[in-house]
Amino acid sequence: MKDEKLDYIKLASNKPKGKRPYFHNDPAVERVLNITMALAGEVAVMRERMDSIERLLEKKNVMTREEIENFVPENKEQEEQRQLWHAEYIGRVLRIVQQEMEELENPDKSLEEIANDINEM
Repeated sequence: MKDEKLDYIKLASNKPKGKRPYFHNDPAVERVLNITMALAGEVAVMRERMDSIERLLEKKNVMTREEIENFVPENKEQEEQRQLWHAEYIGRVLRIVQQEMEELENPDKSLEEIANDINEM
């Protein structure tokens, strides 16, 4: 892969082989459900990890939860790292929308071929 900025939404189109299972007749409802569940999973994992970290830091008298809440990035590099994480995160959240767009744009290609094209960027 090149040393250029990555398009995380396109990279998020990688998915397992086979058809996606659908649980609702309305594709729009299905999309919203998928996005919501992706967010719910991300938030649950993040919340559990943050709780563990905050408790350990307080227990060891390293810092308080109030200090964590009031933290502001100290430099441009920290801000850029956060922006990169946000881009990757949104790519994961909007994965289903991107995959459906790729399928519409490339009806003759298999999803595996589309994913390979994106990975070679």
